Amino acid sequence: MSIVKVIEVLATSDESFEAATKNALKEASKSVKNIESIYVKEMNAKVVNNEIVSYGVNAKISFKVE
Repeated sequence: MSIVKVIEVLATSDESFEAATKNALKEASKSVKNIESIYVKEMNAKVVNNEIVSYGVNAKISFKVE
């Protein structure tokens, strides 16, 4: 039997929601092994002068515990 653990992370990007999601995965993978999935729970954007200046995601990352 394997155990799957879930952590919640916040990440941002100046480019896109996809890039923010990739940043979340990249940073989590520095300290977490056996990542199996990422679920984007929420997306948000910061707006200045009617322009989006940054994209953010709140993501859940699942990984197997050995």
